[in-house]
Amino acid sequence: MPKVKNIEKRIWDVEGFDVAFMQNGRNVSGAKVILTTYNFSNMAKNDMTIQEWKTRRFNSLYPGYAVEVLDADGGNAQGNTKLGTLRDTYSEEEK
Repeated sequence: MPKVKNIEKRIWDVEGFDVAFMQNGRNVSGAKVILTTYNFSNMAKNDMTIQEWKTRRFNSLYPGYAVEVLDADGGNAQGNTKLGTLRDTYSEEEK
């Protein structure tokens, strides 16, 4: 069973952005164990919104948890932001 911190790393590896698992409004400890790993192997399309990603990918795998999708500055990105725009914040950080 994977730890939350490993699932968050897997999401970074596949999707190219950071996330924080939340439960009852609190960030879930990186050492907490969850039954399901992030089983997607291809990056979601750039024109998908964060809210669509949460609905189609995250919520289907992790019921009972919420997720904050983080931009490169560590801020909580808005749900109507396109994934391509979000990923670009990380690219700009590397420059």
